[in-house]
Amino acid sequence: MPILGEEPDIFPETILELPEEPDTQWWALYTRSRQEKQLMRKLRELQIGHYSPVIGRRYKSPAGRIRTSFLPLFANYVFVRGTGEARYEAVSTGCVSRCIDIADPLQLVTDLQQIRSLIETGAALAPEERLEPGDLVRVKSGPFAGFEGTIVQRDGQRRLIVSVRFMNQGASAALDDCQLEFLGKPTPAE
Repeated sequence: MPILGEEPDIFPETILELPEEPDTQWWALYTRSRQEKQLMRKLRELQIGHYSPVIGRRYKSPAGRIRTSFLPLFANYVFVRGTGEARYEAVSTGCVSRCIDIADPLQLVTDLQQIRSLIETGAALAPEERLEPGDLVRVKSGPFAGFEGTIVQRDGQRRLIVSVRFMNQGASAALDDCQLEFLGKPTPAE
Protein backbone atom coordinates (compact mmCIF):
# COMPACT_ATOMS: atom_id res chain seq x y z
CA MET A 1 0.00 0.00 0.00
CA PRO A 2 1.52 3.39 -0.95
CA ILE A 3 2.19 6.01 1.68
CA LEU A 4 -0.10 8.98 1.23
CA GLY A 5 1.27 12.49 1.36
CA GLU A 6 0.40 15.03 4.00
CA GLU A 7 -3.22 16.20 3.95
CA PRO A 8 -4.91 19.10 5.75
CA ASP A 9 -5.81 18.27 9.34
CA ILE A 10 -7.92 21.37 10.00
CA PHE A 11 -10.90 23.02 8.29
CA PRO A 12 -11.28 25.95 8.15
CA GLU A 13 -7.77 27.11 9.04
CA THR A 14 -9.23 29.55 11.60
CA ILE A 15 -11.54 27.13 13.40
CA LEU A 16 -9.56 27.40 16.65
CA GLU A 17 -9.76 31.22 16.57
CA LEU A 18 -13.46 31.56 15.71
CA PRO A 19 -15.64 33.15 18.40
CA GLU A 20 -18.20 30.96 20.13
CA GLU A 21 -21.66 31.12 18.58
CA PRO A 22 -24.88 30.15 20.35
CA ASP A 23 -25.96 27.55 17.75
CA THR A 24 -22.57 25.78 17.46
CA GLN A 25 -20.69 23.49 19.77
CA TRP A 26 -17.73 21.07 19.83
CA TRP A 27 -17.86 17.27 19.75
CA ALA A 28 -15.19 14.61 19.85
CA LEU A 29 -15.97 12.03 17.19
CA TYR A 30 -14.50 8.64 17.97
CA THR A 31 -13.85 7.01 14.61
CA ARG A 32 -13.82 3.44 13.50
CA SER A 33 -10.35 1.93 13.38
CA ARG A 34 -7.96 3.94 11.18
CA GLN A 35 -10.74 6.13 9.74
CA GLU A 36 -9.56 9.56 10.98
CA LYS A 37 -8.24 10.79 7.61
CA GLN A 38 -11.21 9.38 5.70
CA LEU A 39 -13.57 11.20 8.06
CA MET A 40 -11.61 14.45 7.67
CA ARG A 41 -11.83 14.18 3.84
CA LYS A 42 -15.60 13.71 4.07
CA LEU A 43 -15.96 16.58 6.55
CA ARG A 44 -14.05 18.91 4.18
CA GLU A 45 -16.37 17.88 1.33
CA LEU A 46 -19.38 18.65 3.55
CA GLN A 47 -17.78 21.97 4.67
CA ILE A 48 -17.94 20.93 8.35
CA GLY A 49 -15.37 22.50 10.68
CA HIS A 50 -12.96 20.01 12.24
CA TYR A 51 -9.46 19.48 13.63
CA SER A 52 -7.47 16.32 14.22
CA PRO A 53 -3.75 17.00 14.75
CA VAL A 54 -1.53 15.00 12.41
CA ILE A 55 2.23 14.57 12.92
CA GLY A 56 4.93 13.23 10.64
CA ARG A 57 6.72 10.07 11.73
CA ARG A 58 10.02 9.20 10.06
CA TYR A 59 11.20 5.62 9.78
CA LYS A 60 13.51 3.47 7.70
CA SER A 61 11.86 1.11 5.20
CA PRO A 62 13.12 -2.48 4.83
CA ALA A 63 14.96 -1.30 1.68
CA GLY A 64 16.81 1.30 3.80
CA ARG A 65 15.00 4.41 2.57
CA ILE A 66 13.85 7.09 4.98
CA ARG A 67 10.10 7.43 4.78
CA THR A 68 7.68 9.81 6.44
CA SER A 69 4.13 8.82 7.25
CA PHE A 70 1.55 11.23 8.61
CA LEU A 71 -0.39 9.86 11.56
CA PRO A 72 -3.11 11.32 13.78
CA LEU A 73 -1.70 12.47 17.10
CA PHE A 74 -4.85 11.25 18.86
CA ALA A 75 -5.77 7.90 17.36
CA ASN A 76 -9.48 7.60 16.53
CA TYR A 77 -10.40 11.21 17.45
CA VAL A 78 -11.57 14.05 15.22
CA PHE A 79 -12.86 17.22 16.89
CA VAL A 80 -15.85 18.80 15.15
CA ARG A 81 -17.41 22.22 15.60
CA GLY A 82 -20.79 23.03 14.17
CA THR A 83 -24.54 22.85 14.52
CA GLY A 84 -26.62 19.82 15.39
CA GLU A 85 -27.15 19.29 11.66
CA ALA A 86 -23.36 19.26 11.08
CA ARG A 87 -23.01 16.69 13.85
CA TYR A 88 -25.68 14.52 12.22
CA GLU A 89 -23.97 14.74 8.81
CA ALA A 90 -20.59 13.88 10.37
CA VAL A 91 -21.96 10.84 12.21
CA SER A 92 -23.74 9.74 9.01
CA THR A 93 -20.45 9.42 7.08
CA GLY A 94 -20.02 5.82 8.21
CA CYS A 95 -16.61 6.58 9.74
CA VAL A 96 -17.81 7.40 13.28
CA SER A 97 -18.16 4.89 16.09
CA ARG A 98 -19.54 7.34 18.68
CA CYS A 99 -19.97 11.05 19.35
CA ILE A 100 -18.87 12.56 22.66
CA ASP A 101 -20.11 15.91 23.98
CA ILE A 102 -17.44 18.36 25.14
CA ALA A 103 -18.24 19.66 28.64
CA ASP A 104 -15.68 22.51 28.57
CA PRO A 105 -15.23 23.69 24.96
CA LEU A 106 -13.09 26.71 25.93
CA GLN A 107 -10.55 24.45 27.65
CA LEU A 108 -10.57 22.06 24.67
CA VAL A 109 -9.91 24.92 22.21
CA THR A 110 -7.10 26.28 24.41
CA ASP A 111 -5.48 22.83 24.58
CA LEU A 112 -5.87 22.27 20.82
CA GLN A 113 -4.37 25.70 20.07
CA GLN A 114 -1.33 24.79 22.17
CA ILE A 115 -1.01 21.40 20.44
CA ARG A 116 -1.24 23.09 17.00
CA SER A 117 1.44 25.63 17.99
CA LEU A 118 3.66 22.81 19.22
CA ILE A 119 3.28 20.95 15.89
CA GLU A 120 4.05 24.15 13.95
CA THR A 121 7.47 24.43 15.66
CA GLY A 122 8.54 21.48 13.51
CA ALA A 123 10.05 19.62 16.47
CA ALA A 124 9.88 15.84 16.59
CA LEU A 125 6.84 14.94 18.67
CA ALA A 126 5.73 11.68 20.22
CA PRO A 127 2.14 10.79 21.09
CA GLU A 128 1.55 10.30 24.79
CA GLU A 129 -1.22 7.82 25.47
CA ARG A 130 -1.65 8.37 29.20
CA LEU A 131 -0.36 11.35 31.08
CA GLU A 132 1.68 10.78 34.20
CA PRO A 133 1.58 13.12 37.19
CA GLY A 134 4.51 15.54 37.50
CA ASP A 135 5.56 19.11 37.95
CA LEU A 136 3.80 21.87 36.05
CA VAL A 137 6.29 23.97 34.07
CA ARG A 138 6.62 26.82 31.58
CA VAL A 139 9.36 26.75 28.93
CA LYS A 140 11.63 29.81 29.30
CA SER A 141 13.68 29.61 26.09
CA GLY A 142 14.03 27.92 22.73
CA PRO A 143 11.37 27.11 20.14
CA PHE A 144 8.89 26.09 22.87
CA ALA A 145 9.20 29.31 24.91
CA GLY A 146 5.88 30.11 26.59
CA PHE A 147 4.43 26.60 26.41
CA GLU A 148 3.09 25.22 29.68
CA GLY A 149 2.75 21.59 30.48
CA THR A 150 3.69 18.66 32.69
CA ILE A 151 7.13 17.09 32.87
CA VAL A 152 7.67 13.34 32.83
CA GLN A 153 10.85 11.28 32.81
CA ARG A 154 11.07 8.78 29.96
CA ASP A 155 14.14 6.90 28.68
CA GLY A 156 16.43 9.13 30.74
CA GLN A 157 15.08 12.31 29.09
CA ARG A 158 12.91 15.03 30.54
CA ARG A 159 9.92 15.57 28.28
CA LEU A 160 7.34 18.35 28.28
CA ILE A 161 3.82 17.09 27.75
CA VAL A 162 1.27 19.44 26.23
CA SER A 163 -2.04 17.79 26.91
CA VAL A 164 -5.65 17.78 25.82
CA ARG A 165 -7.24 17.35 29.24
CA PHE A 166 -10.55 16.12 27.85
CA MET A 167 -8.89 12.95 26.55
CA ASN A 168 -6.03 12.62 29.06
CA GLN A 169 -3.67 12.45 26.07
CA GLY A 170 -1.10 14.77 24.58
CA ALA A 171 2.22 15.16 22.80
CA SER A 172 5.69 15.36 24.26
CA ALA A 173 9.00 16.96 23.31
CA ALA A 174 12.44 16.46 24.88
CA LEU A 175 13.78 19.50 26.80
CA ASP A 176 16.72 20.40 29.04
CA ASP A 177 16.11 21.34 32.68
CA CYS A 178 17.71 24.77 32.13
CA GLN A 179 14.89 25.67 29.71
CA LEU A 180 12.16 25.13 32.30
CA GLU A 181 10.57 27.34 34.94
CA PHE A 182 8.81 25.54 37.81
CA LEU A 183 5.15 26.60 38.22
CA GLY A 184 4.01 24.23 40.96
CA LYS A 185 2.57 20.83 41.67
CA PRO A 186 -0.64 19.75 39.92
CA THR A 187 -3.86 20.09 41.89
CA PRO A 188 -5.89 16.89 42.48
CA ALA A 189 -8.47 18.02 39.87
CA GLU A 190 -5.79 18.03 37.14
